[in-house]
Amino acid sequence: MARSIRFFLTGKQGTSRANLNWAPINRKSAVIVTAAEFPGFPGGLGGLDTIRPSLGAASIWVSNVGVHGPEGGTGGVEFLLHVDWGSPLDVMVTVSVLEDIEEYDRVG
Repeated sequence: MARSIRFFLTGKQGTSRANLNWAPINRKSAVIVTAAEFPGFPGGLGGLDTIRPSLGAASIWVSNVGVHGPEGGTGGVEFLLHVDWGSPLDVMVTVSVLEDIEEYDRVG
């Protein structure tokens, strides 16, 4: 069964490395990471069940996604967050973990 977690980063611009340690993730996990602008700070998050990202003109995306094992704590995922805008923006990131990878193959 898929599980998801959402978190918020403030003042992001350019490319930055991010990490989320979360117990459901391990070295064999398949994960999906998405990001979008969330101009809701510093006033707080309000009703979390009604929040919605801003799909404005800023290009925001995630690349180089890699899961990691516990390494002394819980497993997690690292990724690069890209915010292509002239000033820092607040960003909402969603990480979804799926079932473990079933098979590894070499292609090419």
